[in-house]
Amino acid sequence: MDIKEIQSLIKFVAKSGASEVKLEMEDIKITIKTGSETPETTIIQAAPTTMGVAPQMTAQAPLATAIPSNDTISAEVDAKYITVKSPIIGTFYRKPAPDKPNFAEVGSEIKVGDTVCVIEAMKLFNEIESEISGKIVKVLVDDSSPVEFDQPLFLVDPS
Repeated sequence: MDIKEIQSLIKFVAKSGASEVKLEMEDIKITIKTGSETPETTIIQAAPTTMGVAPQMTAQAPLATAIPSNDTISAEVDAKYITVKSPIIGTFYRKPAPDKPNFAEVGSEIKVGDTVCVIEAMKLFNEIESEISGKIVKVLVDDSSPVEFDQPLFLVDPS
């Protein structure tokens, strides 16, 4: 695997929304982590040789930017909201079909049991129901984006 393939892999992972990807092949091991406040680090390590010493190379990937102080204030405000998280890995959809309206919009009132989105996993469309009542304050994932288990999807104001 050459450096251009590794760079394209880093770009793909950044666009996919995954927070961590590990790739192990016969002679190389790559770990890519995204979503942190520091610049991302990709560690490439050759397979152990018979001498017992493995060369190691670290490459910096500019996937994260510095977080302005406004985000810190925003995080404090978001703390009073409840987060609806993904119960499964799959592809997030805000509506049941391309020609239908979204299940939940910012400002929508939801009740326990209301469907807030659909997550496609292994060609099955799983309706995700709200476990809380309140008002949708923020949608945290773009439509048709991959999501991971326990990834935040919505912020809900329970009051």
